[in-house]
Amino acid sequence: MKKKIIILPILYCLLSLVGLAQNKNLQSFNDDWYFTLSDQPEYALTTYSPKEWRKLDLPHDWSIELDFSEDLEGCTAFSPGGIGWYSKIFDTPIEDHQKCYIIFDGVYNNADFWINGMKIGNHPYGYAPIYYDLSHLLSPKGQENRFSVRVDHSRYADSRWYTGSGIYRNVEILVVDKMHIPVWGIFATTPKVGKESATVQLQIDIKNDYDESSSAEVITEILNVKNEVVKTTSSKLELSAKAKGQIVQSLEVKNPALWDVDDPNLYKAKTIVKRGDEVLEERFTTFGFRTTVFDKDKGFFLNGKNIKIKGVCLHHDAGLVGTAVPKDVWRRRLQKLKDGGCNAIRSAHNPASDEFLDLCDEMGFLVQNEFYDEWDLPKDKRFNMHDKDVDYITRGHSEHFQVWAETDLKNVMRASRNHPSIFQWSIGNEIEWTYPGNRGATGIFKETNKDDKMDWTLWRTEIPPHTPEEVRAFWANFPEQTFNIGETAKMLADWTKEMDTTRYITANCILPTSSFETGYTDVLDVVGFSYKPHKYDYFKETYPNKAMMGTENVPRYYEWKAVKERDFIPGLFLWTGVDYMGERRQHQWPLKVTNEGPLDLAGFERGSYYMFKALWRDDIPVITMYSQTAKKSIYKVDENGKVVEKKKGYWELAPRVWQDVNPHWNYEEGDETIVEVYSNCEEVELFQNGKSLGKQYLKDQEDYTYKWAVKYKKGKIVAKGKKDGKSTSTVLETAGEAYAIKITPDRSSMLANNTDVVHFVAQLVDKKGKPVKYSEDEVIFELEGKHRFLGTDCGDSRMITNFKNQSVATVNGKCLMVAQSTKKPTELKVTARTKDGKLISNQVIININQKNTIEQ
Repeated sequence: MKKKIIILPILYCLLSLVGLAQNKNLQSFNDDWYFTLSDQPEYALTTYSPKEWRKLDLPHDWSIELDFSEDLEGCTAFSPGGIGWYSKIFDTPIEDHQKCYIIFDGVYNNADFWINGMKIGNHPYGYAPIYYDLSHLLSPKGQENRFSVRVDHSRYADSRWYTGSGIYRNVEILVVDKMHIPVWGIFATTPKVGKESATVQLQIDIKNDYDESSSAEVITEILNVKNEVVKTTSSKLELSAKAKGQIVQSLEVKNPALWDVDDPNLYKAKTIVKRGDEVLEERFTTFGFRTTVFDKDKGFFLNGKNIKIKGVCLHHDAGLVGTAVPKDVWRRRLQKLKDGGCNAIRSAHNPASDEFLDLCDEMGFLVQNEFYDEWDLPKDKRFNMHDKDVDYITRGHSEHFQVWAETDLKNVMRASRNHPSIFQWSIGNEIEWTYPGNRGATGIFKETNKDDKMDWTLWRTEIPPHTPEEVRAFWANFPEQTFNIGETAKMLADWTKEMDTTRYITANCILPTSSFETGYTDVLDVVGFSYKPHKYDYFKETYPNKAMMGTENVPRYYEWKAVKERDFIPGLFLWTGVDYMGERRQHQWPLKVTNEGPLDLAGFERGSYYMFKALWRDDIPVITMYSQTAKKSIYKVDENGKVVEKKKGYWELAPRVWQDVNPHWNYEEGDETIVEVYSNCEEVELFQNGKSLGKQYLKDQEDYTYKWAVKYKKGKIVAKGKKDGKSTSTVLETAGEAYAIKITPDRSSMLANNTDVVHFVAQLVDKKGKPVKYSEDEVIFELEGKHRFLGTDCGDSRMITNFKNQSVATVNGKCLMVAQSTKKPTELKVTARTKDGKLISNQVIININQKNTIEQ
């Protein structure tokens, strides 16, 4: 049956609310694999036994386990790749009337798949899911099978950021009757959403793999947020042998609870496939009722309410765990972003994992899911722009794009289009660098000079060097190329619309003056701008009928100011929400991390986090204080005694990396210091040891930063603020010498489920228990009880100690250790001491049990 595609108006399209699929026939296939970081032809043979290999559970990233090296590449965080094999031995899980599929959410990368000595496939792209039908390849019931995966990441610098290596996302098997719903076989949309009623429409694929015709009844129940059945419908169909069919069911729900970033209500569709009284399959599809609208003049509307998109970009690694990120690690990071006012995530620059999208559904984040960083032509992995030479280790996905792009894009969409969090599909990131002509067309670069470097200041001008007429003239005289950026963009957009017409298509455009004239932006519902806040007015005036927004932005006040002052710019995505590994240059060793996020690699807050919390949290008073010596501060005291920028107008051109400020109040007596306060309070008064140093008003702070010049005295400084009649305050207090270590976990118990994670933060404290943030030490963690040690970190982007060390240096007197439960109930006891043994910690006990509920 050919799917009916409904093309909705671009700017006023009501986006369907869909959800993640769950299925009791779907089983985790993560446990009890064998792994070797080596490569031999006989590994695939049925006569070979992998039982001498290392035994482990997936997900797994082998690169994060290995040491960093200056001899490797900065683009991928000076980390190694290699070739590894995974193998799992398992009994045949199906009867004669059943089917078995194996589903990989992500393998990085160039993977070959084998079952019982037979090679069944290859998949180059590391970020797209893929599945295989194993039914006809399995041994007879009662016998063993061996599934093997060869992962070839010998091209270890094939990306512009840390990728990780291995089967780094979940693996599942789906066991179903031969009359069944295929993998990713349900697509839910909500064509009508209102306060009084809403409609959910389910397109359900059915496959009959029997050798004769067969009939089935398909029953769907809608369960509300309380898990109560609120609507039921059923359909019957008959399929001939080996045939496929599709049924469409529409169900109306009265008084729906809408999915919103502040109240993410989730419904479930329980779909039952029956033959007579026999239940063949049950499938759960989670979805939410909501509408989204991008208006080219008024911005973004969620459920009819105009809101700003307060977004961040996120890479797919999470520091010490690499790219094999447990759900609880993402939960901690996302919760911090949520607490800071963030309501949207851009998955830079590849599709997000299914678990990550589950969390965004549950926690109330809008998601821009991005497909590609390269299309037809490669980027230079070492310098982020056009490719300059051919080097084996840096060959990336562009070499496979022509063959695999359609399959991968459509698989990503089939697997993830049932997530209510996704509201945009991004077909590409800063693609313009790779296509000849785009640089020269802008007037910023000379097309003939391939070494011409990006001039950051040229991105800050209000008017581009070339007018649209000059850009058109340039392209009219430019030689025809094998690959055309506009044509490829249209191809990707067409595939996207073929799969889903209920969400908006966007892309992150780095050279939009060219892209508006190449056909690239013609296929975008919303044009995304990469670092162009100063040109918003120009593009609105020049291309008034196009919806547009920021999709990659510096975490500075001027970026948000540009959004807040313009209704037609609905929001932005900061680069990035959390630090990520890689995208460094060789000469920057040992800097392995792009350290520009409001949260550092360990998930600890920087000054920029609190600045944006003050900008984004209108619902509560926010106030945070930092200090610095006058010599190191970006501020000075002028001749009138006022604190001003050392470089006038610095805030309007401020770099991504936040200024050097301290979260402590420990200096030499009499030192001249500058105190910075980030707050959304209308007024703030600063006190030193009880004495007022003056009251200031937010309306007078051009850079949205309160600042005082303070001569250091031992004691306490307090900032007191008022917002909407509510008072709040923050304190910096002189700490004594480090006396002990205080360990604080983020939970008190876990389930023995092989997945739960606990984060332990260790902080140096003085005799009175005050945090010591002005001196550093090395902390060694000691653990007792059955657990999986995941690693340590402190957020130091130059630290090249292996994350799997139990010893770690502190930053601001603080560090992090992460552990995971196994399947064994236990009592996990954690202590810490400094390397010299002079400082010891409290003991923390985490109960790991098999109860259905746990204490948080």
